[in-house]
Amino acid sequence: MRFAQRLNNVETSAIRELFKLLGKPGIISFAGGFPDGAMFDVDGIREASAHVLAHQSGPALQYGATEGYNPLREQLADFMTAKGVSGMTPESLIVTTGSQQALDLIAKTLLDEGDVALVEAPTFLATIQCFRLYGPQVLGVPIDADGVRVDLLEEMMVQHKPKLVYLIPTFGNPSGAMLSLERRLRVLELAVKYQTVVVEDDPYGDLYFGEAPPPSLLALSDRVPGSRDWLVHCGSLSKVLSPGLRVGWLIAPAALLQRATMCKQFSDAHTSTFAQATAAEYLRSGRMPATLDHVRSVYAQRAATMGAALQREFGDGLAFSQPKGGLFFWARLTGARGQLNDGATLAKKAIDQGVAFVPGAPFFSDHPDATTLRLSFATADVAKIEEGLQRLGRAFRGD
Repeated sequence: MRFAQRLNNVETSAIRELFKLLGKPGIISFAGGFPDGAMFDVDGIREASAHVLAHQSGPALQYGATEGYNPLREQLADFMTAKGVSGMTPESLIVTTGSQQALDLIAKTLLDEGDVALVEAPTFLATIQCFRLYGPQVLGVPIDADGVRVDLLEEMMVQHKPKLVYLIPTFGNPSGAMLSLERRLRVLELAVKYQTVVVEDDPYGDLYFGEAPPPSLLALSDRVPGSRDWLVHCGSLSKVLSPGLRVGWLIAPAALLQRATMCKQFSDAHTSTFAQATAAEYLRSGRMPATLDHVRSVYAQRAATMGAALQREFGDGLAFSQPKGGLFFWARLTGARGQLNDGATLAKKAIDQGVAFVPGAPFFSDHPDATTLRLSFATADVAKIEEGLQRLGRAFRGD
């Protein structure tokens, strides 16, 4: 059997391979990048789906428009307007099967063999894989605690003339970093200056602890004339409502949105109409603010616990910044005093101790940093975080 040559550009996810090792009884996992199912608003989703079946069963169980179920598009337009985005209408967006499909549609419509796509270093592994499938060179731009280094971003835009720049400005996966307001505005200025598409992926922006983050690039675009013409925004309900609904959305200039709709038509015709109708009714019901308040408070407590435990167990052997939101800690083994400084080696030792995390190297499109690691605090309660970090400390020290 002869397979498409494009498959030579990608390989199986190292993270998915790690998950195969997690069947060991009693293991505590900080490896997953998903929300805690125990906090899903099951009652609210049940009520929403029951309402749909009682009052909208015909359209909800039927084929639908590729662009999306219009009541959901209306709710999402209002949702984005409430977050400071101007000019939103249902026609401003299309509904996608999770934001992952939005990324695939962006790649299909923009990237050719030999193009250059710039991403953060590190960035979401699935984005690297998705982009590479279409043949571009995917290059990483260094980040720090305030997000992508905009000085280096401009240097690389000048040098490589990328077709697009992909960013997770708010509580990135895996970095947990939050792009500062000053840098957000600079990114928009660079998009206009170099006429380069900037893709803003925002699945975590509502999961903040305490003070809200700066507005999204999309919300800030009014402050930088012309930037809306070069800005693409991906949103998702997966991290704040339920990943099983597979509801995401894509906001983009009309010409790109039209082509993305055409490509979606070829792949899945439309996102599940029943899932869209359920999500629309849930948003209409007004339950989302209380759901978000609860999720934020729980994740904030878990993040605080993990930060304190990492400091206690690793001391100067680990460098990290305390996240202000999202689901992740991003850390670097320093090798201080000759201690272990390889993430993959520590991951193997950790499995033997009954705890799992993800080594950081796969999150780099190029020049991987083997000293890094990602830990998620989302799916473990405070007690499990304490126990899991004790186990990880033993693996690190070789106890």
